Amino acid sequence: MADLKQPVAAVTGLNHLTLSVSNLERSFHFYVDILGLKPVARWKNGAYLQAGNDWICLSLDSDCRNSIPAEYTHSAFSVTADTFAVFAKKADAGELLLWKINKSEGDSLYLLDPDGHKLELHVGDLQSRLESLKIKPYEGLILF
Repeated sequence: MADLKQPVAAVTGLNHLTLSVSNLERSFHFYVDILGLKPVARWKNGAYLQAGNDWICLSLDSDCRNSIPAEYTHSAFSVTADTFAVFAKKADAGELLLWKINKSEGDSLYLLDPDGHKLELHVGDLQSRLESLKIKPYEGLILF
């Protein structure tokens, strides 16, 4: 039996992200042809896509959302500055549906996928975010 007084073993990373989709073909097109994720596997009710070293599962779901949630929860993907510029032009041309204007460190586009999942395309990483917080800290900020 595990000793409950001992620290819990740490999670080692994000394994994958699964998104419920209402139309697999439409979502597959969006993530592969618009965002540029690499298709790895596809079957009748789903697909695995790769973004760098991370993978995404698209899962056909009859209970998929049918409205955009009000909350801020979203999934962020890393992009280079050059790639960001391409996506910014697509957003300016109305090819991407935006849900928020960036107000934080680094270039970001906040967009919606075909099912209203909130996404972010971000230039930067945790280190660049922490460096920006040293200059302009959030209220009550504690750095560990």
